[in-house]
Amino acid sequence: QVQLVESGGGSVQPGGSLRLSCAASGFSFITYAMSWYRQAPGQERELIAAISSDGGSTTYTNDVKGRFTISRDNTKNMVFLQMNSLKPDDTAVYYCNARRGISQYRGQGTQVTVSS
Repeated sequence: QVQLVESGGGSVQPGGSLRLSCAASGFSFITYAMSWYRQAPGQERELIAAISSDGGSTTYTNDVKGRFTISRDNTKNMVFLQMNSLKPDDTAVYYCNARRGISQYRGQGTQVTVSS
């Protein structure tokens, strides 16, 4: 059974940091590219960060570049998103996503709220 379980969300003040984790199981994690999406209230889901299967390549949307860092640990089947300098506009549900060709899985999401 494929599972992607996100954790680490919560409430934080502007300028603060959070580290999201995603634990993967039930598929060949090391062969999948991983990514983080987010969906703010009333908005479409957007891709914000991605990492290749071997961790050697990362990409970011301009909104988070320089503030967020995606990483993965292929020995533990986990992917992370370190979020620094958080802004109220970062408030959203954050989803972990796995993709290999047409095969794709997504977690249930974790809420991140940035507010003073």
